[in-house]
Amino acid sequence: MKALFLAIGVAFLGALPVSATPVFEATAGGGGAGWIQFAFLGGFILIFYFLLIRPQSKRRKEHQSLVDGLSKGDEVVTAGGITGVIARVDEDFVKVRIADNVEIRVQKSSVGATLPKGTLKSMDN
Repeated sequence: MKALFLAIGVAFLGALPVSATPVFEATAGGGGAGWIQFAFLGGFILIFYFLLIRPQSKRRKEHQSLVDGLSKGDEVVTAGGITGVIARVDEDFVKVRIADNVEIRVQKSSVGATLPKGTLKSMDN
């Protein structure tokens, strides 16, 4: 089985043109264009940073401040879409009152947003 994979690999590498392998590109000259590859790499890193990494870390910080600021009486929406009023705040969990005499325990991190006071009453009418 090893011999079969080795034969396929050798056949594949033998089918490649000489200029397609990086070893021959480095020795064939044209060393002046190497900085262009680094510029493209740096450009891609900057694009990923500003379009993906930075906005995600900003959202994470905003959500962490929301979770840290939860208190009794806040009207919240969970990640599952359940709305309610916080009845009790523990270290990692909150109890959310979703109806009269009905409370559920959810993780603090699953709270998606806080609502302005009175929003739930206006939704019930």
